[in-house]
Amino acid sequence: MPQSRRPYSRKHLNLEKALGWLYAGSWPAKLWSLVPGSTRVHLLRHDVPVPGRRERGRPPLRIAFASDLHLGPTTPPALLDHAFAMLREAQPDVLALGGDYVFLGATKQRVEELKARVEGVPARTKVAVLGNHDFWARPERLEDALAQAGVAVLVDESIRLPPPHDDVTLLGMDDPLTRRGVIDRLTHEATVGAALENVHEVPVKIVLCHSPDGFRSVRGKGIALYLCGHTHGGHIALPGYRPIIMPSPDGRLWPWGLHHVDGTHLFVSRGVGGSLVPVRTWAPPDVAVFTVG
Repeated sequence: MPQSRRPYSRKHLNLEKALGWLYAGSWPAKLWSLVPGSTRVHLLRHDVPVPGRRERGRPPLRIAFASDLHLGPTTPPALLDHAFAMLREAQPDVLALGGDYVFLGATKQRVEELKARVEGVPARTKVAVLGNHDFWARPERLEDALAQAGVAVLVDESIRLPPPHDDVTLLGMDDPLTRRGVIDRLTHEATVGAALENVHEVPVKIVLCHSPDGFRSVRGKGIALYLCGHTHGGHIALPGYRPIIMPSPDGRLWPWGLHHVDGTHLFVSRGVGGSLVPVRTWAPPDVAVFTVG
């Protein structure tokens, strides 16, 4: 579904222009990659038990999840190499991508790189949602690249997995940050409700959204697993993984990691790449693999 570019403030626009100048030549990524351990990616593994699924004769479903790649001047290529090597080695049934694929523009080079990296992950089903940085760039370019890599980009839409996992549906939700106004929120709630109603007979429902702020729309509605990113775990955090600044209201409740909320496994990724700030402290990049069984 083609998505139009979404407006943002003049202040933000000026900031990105200034950063484009400041970060010319991708020197932050080159410099950051020289720091020992800076390109290491944490692989997180979690089991998501679903009562009755094995009794129904369904095999375990393996989902690999990555978010906030931020291809651009603050993300070292070696960091992305490591992340995508982990995704390939996981041999997932489903590759789920949580948005924010670029930083400071969907240039031709970044779009082609995104396509090649995603295309290289062997997965029968590939799904994605867009994040705020994607809507602020050129979302149609990103959608085209992902589609060419075999990815279904979902905006308040769902798909049912093929057999033997056809007892599972994946719902991709719109980005909460770039939606505007009360009418948009009400329309979104109705759209999500309708999408869930359309798949009410499917036993296992999994939701993919860019941010934890979308969780309120599906909380308590029988979702087995909710996957999101956006928070970066604070990006700059204090020892003990305590974020200093959190760009997400609900991220203050769930800044990173796996949480159990009203019967749902809620997972918040710290993401892979960098954005405004080219360094991380106590907020290591991650990708995750979930076994749903």
